[in-house]
Amino acid sequence: MLNPIGDDAAVWQPSRSHRSVVTTDALVENVHFRRDTMTLADAGWRAMVSNLSDLAAMGARPVLSTVALGVSPQTGDDDILDLYRGITAAASAYACEIAGGDLTRSPALAISITAIGEVRPARVKGRGGARAGDIAAVTGRLGASRAGLHLADHPNAIDGKLQEEAFQAHRRPRPRIAEGMWLAASEHVHAMMDVSDGLSTDLSRMCARSNCAAQIEAVPAAQSAQAMAQQRGESADEYALAGGEDYELLVAVSPRAFEHLSSRFAKRFGTPLFAVGRFREGSGLFARKGEREEPLTPTGWDHFA
Repeated sequence: MLNPIGDDAAVWQPSRSHRSVVTTDALVENVHFRRDTMTLADAGWRAMVSNLSDLAAMGARPVLSTVALGVSPQTGDDDILDLYRGITAAASAYACEIAGGDLTRSPALAISITAIGEVRPARVKGRGGARAGDIAAVTGRLGASRAGLHLADHPNAIDGKLQEEAFQAHRRPRPRIAEGMWLAASEHVHAMMDVSDGLSTDLSRMCARSNCAAQIEAVPAAQSAQAMAQQRGESADEYALAGGEDYELLVAVSPRAFEHLSSRFAKRFGTPLFAVGRFREGSGLFARKGEREEPLTPTGWDHFA
């Protein structure tokens, strides 16, 4: 950034050899977060991470961001400071400079962040490149954030390390920036997006954008998600499929390269790529259950449902 915060707008010199990636995400109190389930610092962290995760999904390195707050009459100065502590902590952790923003009165507390990243043109990944035969895979286990949300209302449902895993995933999720940049460098990765609204919903979106179908064969549910699903009398697979805000990356990988890529990924990041299914000709989403195959309806987060 070429000038400090305080002018009417920020001035930024992008790299000549890279493309700029721009994303915006908004969180509204009692829609995307509740004060009885997390601190405002946690809400600020999540607001920034949701944008950083979008950059990760494009293979981009975070550069800078702007933050706009809508402040309700019930929000005090200390509340705003707590919120910014979380925002700045996440930005600092992933080397994303906050270049400015705006502050206005609002009926409810609202956080809107715009983040900008950089990526080499040849490494730009989107949702539309999946091909029939590609392996659909995710960078980590799913459903822990949903378990953390349910724990807020049922604090004794699970305990110990599983409770800690769930709360950490829900309140302080981690964007897969390094993983996204690494995967984007591979020519064998054809498409990429983050799992923010649930695997069933996001995989369906990748299918629609890529004009193909997908069959889900396995769901890598987090241990806390498995335990919470059991407490609720639900299938662990279905519970994890519907879980949002995991912020893992969903990738479409060439089948001939998947085993080698997953092995290299595991050596680099300490966890394998989890194969969840395969893309194929056609449209829609399907689940393999033993010898049977059934159409699968997306069950993740819908902003307008």
